[in-house]
Amino acid sequence: MHEVDDFAFFGGEPAFASPLHVAQENLPPWGAIELAFKGIFDRRYFANHGPLVRELDQCFAEFIGAEHAVCVTNGTVALMILAKSMGLSGEVIVPAFTFPATIQALYWAGLTPVLCDVDAHSHMITPKTIEPHISPRTTGILAVHLWGQPCNPQKLEPFASDHGLSLFFDACHAIGASFNGRRIGNFGAGEAFSFHAGQIVNGSEGGCITTNDRELAAKLRTMRSFHPSETFARVPLRINGKMSEAQAALTLLSLKEYQQNAAANRLRYEAYLSALSEIPGVFMLKYEPGYDNNYQCIVVEIDQEQAGLHRDVFLNLLSAENVLCTGPFFSDLDHMISFSDRPPTTGSFPATLRLCNRLLQLPNSQKMTLRDVDRVCSLVRDIHQLATPIESKLRAAL
Repeated sequence: MHEVDDFAFFGGEPAFASPLHVAQENLPPWGAIELAFKGIFDRRYFANHGPLVRELDQCFAEFIGAEHAVCVTNGTVALMILAKSMGLSGEVIVPAFTFPATIQALYWAGLTPVLCDVDAHSHMITPKTIEPHISPRTTGILAVHLWGQPCNPQKLEPFASDHGLSLFFDACHAIGASFNGRRIGNFGAGEAFSFHAGQIVNGSEGGCITTNDRELAAKLRTMRSFHPSETFARVPLRINGKMSEAQAALTLLSLKEYQQNAAANRLRYEAYLSALSEIPGVFMLKYEPGYDNNYQCIVVEIDQEQAGLHRDVFLNLLSAENVLCTGPFFSDLDHMISFSDRPPTTGSFPATLRLCNRLLQLPNSQKMTLRDVDRVCSLVRDIHQLATPIESKLRAAL
C-alpha cells in the first residue's frame, strides 16, 4: 500500500513508466498494415471512393446487418451529413450529456439543438426526459448510444413515431453493440459511427452512416462527395466528406479483429468490476441484460461523501501515475457549444451536472494486461484508504 508521499502527484515515482490511455489504440499486426498499404501504392489510388472504401461500405453493412453503409472522413462529418440529409428544420432534441460534436453537428446542418437531461442511471435520454422539451418547432430527436450501451430504441422508436418526430442516433461509441440481438446501426432513420483511433474499430480516423432506407442512403452517398460520378439523388448541398483509401485499409483490418478485441475488453471490464466492487463510494457502470456491449469504456462514479475525495482528486492523482483517466465531456454546459456567438444553455439538467461532476473513465487500451488493471485498481483503493491525509496535504498546499 502507498504512503501519501509515495504518490507521483506528491513527488514519488509514477506507478507506470509509460502512459495508459482511455483510447482503445487497437492496432492490427504491422505485416498486415504493410501489405494493405503496399496495395494502395501499387494501385496509386489514394482517394475518391477507391476499391477499399467501397469494400468497407459493403463489409460494415454486413457486419451491422444493415442494408446500407456510407463511409466518410470522420464521425462528426457522419453526423453532419446524416442530419442534413433527413430534410429536417427547426429544433432537434439532443442529450445535454454528450460529446460536443453531437450538438455542433446539428448547428452545421442548420438545425437548432434543444438540450434535454438524461436518466441518472443509464446516462442517456428517455421518453420521460425528452417529452418536456417537445414544442411545435420540434422535428427530430438525436439520441446517443453512450459508453457502448444502446439508448433503448424499443422505447424511443414508438415514442418518436407517436409524436411525429424523426429519430436518428449518434452511435460513435457503439460499434458492435446490440439491443435484444439486433446490432446498433439498424434503428431510427440512420445511425452515425466513428472509426477514430479511440474506438474499438478504428482507421486512425473515419466514420460511417448506416441506414435501411434506400432513398436516404442515396442522399448520403451524394452528399459525402462533390464528384459528379458519385451523384445518386438530388440534395440541397454537398461536402468533401470522402474517406481515404488509407483510412479504409486500417478500418478493414480492425474490423476483422473486432471479436478478439471485444473479448479482451470484456476480460478487462470484468477484472475492473471485481476489483472495484468493494471500494466504498466507487461505483462502476454496469450494463443492462439484453444490451450487448463492446466493453471499450470503463466508467466509474465517485461519490465524494463515501469515497472521501472529489472525483477530480482521483483523476489528478491517477494521471500523475500515468493512468490517464478522463472526466466526461464538460462540467460547464455552456462549453458544450464551444463557440462564442451562441446563447448560453437554458433549462435544468440535474442528472447531467451530477454525472459531469462525478464520473471518471479509466484506461482500457489494447496494450493493458490484467495485471495492469489490478495495479490501477490498487491505486484507486489506496487513494480511497488515504483520503484523509491526502485531503490534508492538498489543503496545506493551498
